[in-house]
Amino acid sequence: MADELKPIVREDALAQLREDTLWDVVVIGGGATGAGIAVDAASRGLKTVLLEAQDFSSGTSSRSTKLIHGGVRYMKNPRDWGLVREALKERRILIQNAPHLVHSKPFILPCYKKWEREYYTIGLGIYSAMTYGGYSIGRTSSLSREETLSRLPGVKPEGLMGGVQFFDGQFDDARLDVALMRTAFNHGAVCLNYMPVTAIERKGGWIQSVTATDKETGEAFRIRTKMVFNAAGPWVDSIRRLVEPEASTLVRVARGSHILLDKSFMPGETGMLIPKTRDGRVLFAIPWHNMLLVGTTDVEQREAEFEPQATEEEIEFMIETAQGYLAKPITRADVKATFSGLRPLFNPQATGSAGSTAKVSREHAVIPEYGNMITVTGGKWTAYRKMAEHAMLVATLRHLIEPRLCVTKTLPIHHDEKWDPAELEIAAEQSDAVDRKVVEYALYCRDYEGARTAEDVLFRRLRLGQMNEARTKALLPIVAAAMAGEPYEIPAEKRALEEAKAKVAAAQAAEAVVPATEPAAEAAAQAQPDAEEKKAE
Repeated sequence: MADELKPIVREDALAQLREDTLWDVVVIGGGATGAGIAVDAASRGLKTVLLEAQDFSSGTSSRSTKLIHGGVRYMKNPRDWGLVREALKERRILIQNAPHLVHSKPFILPCYKKWEREYYTIGLGIYSAMTYGGYSIGRTSSLSREETLSRLPGVKPEGLMGGVQFFDGQFDDARLDVALMRTAFNHGAVCLNYMPVTAIERKGGWIQSVTATDKETGEAFRIRTKMVFNAAGPWVDSIRRLVEPEASTLVRVARGSHILLDKSFMPGETGMLIPKTRDGRVLFAIPWHNMLLVGTTDVEQREAEFEPQATEEEIEFMIETAQGYLAKPITRADVKATFSGLRPLFNPQATGSAGSTAKVSREHAVIPEYGNMITVTGGKWTAYRKMAEHAMLVATLRHLIEPRLCVTKTLPIHHDEKWDPAELEIAAEQSDAVDRKVVEYALYCRDYEGARTAEDVLFRRLRLGQMNEARTKALLPIVAAAMAGEPYEIPAEKRALEEAKAKVAAAQAAEAVVPATEPAAEAAAQAQPDAEEKKAE
């Protein structure tokens, strides 16, 4: 597919919208759910438009714990095992379809209490056994104290009695989302970021069109469509209220926060599962892009913000919890970056229903409404493909789209081998020596991956924004200037040039001194005999 790679030209996409075509499908929301639906629809040959209010994956889908998993914490409730089993099947499918972005990862649960190792070996053994039928990615095993210390360097040795090793999937969430968008584009979809839906026209109980406004120019586009998928994540209710201002609330929002530490706190490649925190959740410490990612929290949030922030209380909670399992002390100054995401949790009851968000099911919901709109909400990254297939099935059964086979179970996800973003961002995080390459990659992302701003590049196509706040701050003006077509001297190269100029100037000054002293020395040598002769006279 790399040989056939075509640039994503925004003006070409906008020109298609101006043609007043009747589209088969309009998908609102460019996160995991929306991009997955766009891939499913476009790969069936349907005329598809994907609209995202910010950048692709800029919301929840770039702010996850970077895990493709069944959900270990759901194992404590047998009623959730069906959900876990389904997610584990999707985990294997995703590893097969996107091996460049998703891979198997070993995890160890360290045990410090008597019988804890035996208890968790059984539980995680059942978790692993749910992958029967060819979906396994690794076996669960009980480890001795010595094996745990060897395989999980950095773990706290005091009181350690052993551990349990199991396997799950790890991925780059934002890059997978961009790859899904690019896959939809490769199959003919029109994919536009910074195109928020600002109005929905409904007549006779049927949606006729949606209006999207280009944030860059202010131009409004009326897009006629046969049906709409509302996949706006935490903002699905805002879209629904464009149709019906008094629409009920379908989602509750929970904030999950993470911190990034230096990898020296856990220098191996094995992740760690902390089985129980004081709020009843689990916490992960995971090697990720040459850093150590720790998370996540679960805090109810009333408003769905575009830029949620981790609170100091959450940061301290993660430091304190991780500190109980790591040998090296962690201070607030060790936190290189933080990021938070909002989880849309399906809530069929009223807004004021009792209970915390931690108790709301992560199962997704596919809700036909307003004639030809289907709202898809809840769920998690691992199940994005299954959610899209389910949504398309509902649309087919309601005769909103033509019945066509779903092909995403074996459909390869776009892989462009021209760049290795993970290698580039690790080098860029460590020094400014590769700033020129970062700029080159940013221009490539602008032309081929829909990036419109420096933040799009540094927070999502690269992951520096979630890895190192200081380096990101230094690179933002460089990348922004380059993407705007302005000349900008990269500091590292500017310093090297100034140093070279200084050396040349010093050398020239030294050469200038030598010619000036040689004639003087000769004159002095000649003058000496003359003086002696006059003295003799």
